[in-house]
Amino acid sequence: MDPIIAATHADPYPYYAQQRAEGGMVFHQGLKLWVASSARAVAAVLAHPDCHVRPPQEPVPKAIAGGMAGQVFAQLMRMNEGERHRCPRSAIEPGLALIDVSEVEALVSARLITPDAAGLYNAMFRGPVCVVAALLGFSPAQGRAISELTADFVACLSPFSDQAQLHAAHGAAEQLRGYFVELLEDPDNKSALLAGVRQRFAADHEALIANLIGLFSQTYEATAGLIGNALLALIRNPSLRSESTRVDHLIAEVQRFDPSVQNTRRFVVAPCEIDGMRLSSGDVILVLLASANRDPQLNERPNAFMLDRPQRRSFTFGVGRHHCPGKMLALEIASATLKQILAHRPDWDCLIWHYRPSLNSRLPHFNDGPAHNFKRCETPPSGETAHEPAPGVHEWCRH
Repeated sequence: MDPIIAATHADPYPYYAQQRAEGGMVFHQGLKLWVASSARAVAAVLAHPDCHVRPPQEPVPKAIAGGMAGQVFAQLMRMNEGERHRCPRSAIEPGLALIDVSEVEALVSARLITPDAAGLYNAMFRGPVCVVAALLGFSPAQGRAISELTADFVACLSPFSDQAQLHAAHGAAEQLRGYFVELLEDPDNKSALLAGVRQRFAADHEALIANLIGLFSQTYEATAGLIGNALLALIRNPSLRSESTRVDHLIAEVQRFDPSVQNTRRFVVAPCEIDGMRLSSGDVILVLLASANRDPQLNERPNAFMLDRPQRRSFTFGVGRHHCPGKMLALEIASATLKQILAHRPDWDCLIWHYRPSLNSRLPHFNDGPAHNFKRCETPPSGETAHEPAPGVHEWCRH
């Protein structure tokens, strides 16, 4: 096990606890980077002005630097510092905060959701993007096409992608840009969200389009992981399937307890001291958000899944200048989607799953399977067990 493999391990939380016990900020000799695992160290890294989201010598990954996906990436607020971060954020964040929960629920309920594996995939990975597309003024048909293109575009963000996937990502970026060019020129667009973003955005038309595409890409995986890991919580804890369970409380605890984004990275641009350790310019820090969420210094009884947890604290959506502006929207879409899935009463015993390959995300992918061929693995949800199956192991094991 190492801090990167942990993201898709069946139960990484005992390992994270071990990392915290060995020091909140330590250098990993094998990976040649610093690892921040405690709540104190993670908070310090995320707040430090000399810890940037991209290395200065490579603002855009080399694999995509020559195409349209790279052009979009270069302008994303989440991949920039200073004005290129603050200006797009100040334009987009206020509108996201004003979206009506009832509008989100109506858009989710209008979608056809089925309780089988194909239906869960669409609800997790396609539905949230369709909701955001509708909020921006796209038609349902356009939203479906945009969700497919977003699936292709996010491949440019993964080092696991091959050349064919990267080529498709460039094409998707070009087509997504075309959709937004047409939308921004449509005099009949009635979207309050888009009108507000346009009004607050600076004159840089291409940066506006890039960050609207970025809104889709951030929605795609983060919200899918929220929904998927909430489903896993229900599989592991049948008592949570009660009609009295508050779905919004369930989603809120899932994002702390088993988050879709397990880690992020920061790149040191000047010598500095963090949590008592001296770091040099050029150092890389792996920030274990999921580990910090389970730090007893942040939350009491952190390994207990508590729907009514008082003063819940979490690093899942970041803190400080790079805090995710779409946090509340993601939680609302995930809650509304999970309600619809539960209304269709899934056959929990017929679902099998695995985690998608990733260096930082925890995204379950469900498949259908005959219940009599599968037996549930006894992996307690508390994270307190020392049981460690192989990385990415199915929660339901064939016998």
